[in-house]
Amino acid sequence: MNSIIGRIRSDERGLSAFEWIGIVTAVLVIAMLFPQIRSALDVLYENLVGKNNVGPNGEPQPGVLVRGIIVGVVSLALFAGSIFLISYTNLGRKLAFLISGAAFFGFLAIVGLLYTLYAPRGLRPTLVEGLNAFQLRILPGALMLGSLILFVMFVAAMSRYEAEQN
Repeated sequence: MNSIIGRIRSDERGLSAFEWIGIVTAVLVIAMLFPQIRSALDVLYENLVGKNNVGPNGEPQPGVLVRGIIVGVVSLALFAGSIFLISYTNLGRKLAFLISGAAFFGFLAIVGLLYTLYAPRGLRPTLVEGLNAFQLRILPGALMLGSLILFVMFVAAMSRYEAEQN
């Protein structure tokens, strides 16, 4: 990890690799505001993966899975990466990593707690038909506990980092 971060250098224009990634991401987000670009990407996606249709027996086609994976990975990268990028430019590498890690796992702990307390009620999907009210809360409860442990670890690391700085 140290060697990867150690390779991040400023180029002749004074921009680091993280700053270039931020600029490229901002340009892509602005480009997505234009319907022509979005429709061209939809056509490209449908040609590569296929349409997001349901099969004859009601099962989802592979395009749905691929789109879900793409959306999940990109959302995670934009959510966590944008916080880290902004913090990196203002606070430095180590403190930005600690703050963005604490923020991300604190957010996951809150989401896990809320989902554990207020799990979906009413009609359940057919995939979780056999689960009772307790079994439906096991996975978000585990997410909450794991995220809470990582949140406490990041806060302890921040405290240690600030003590070293003083």
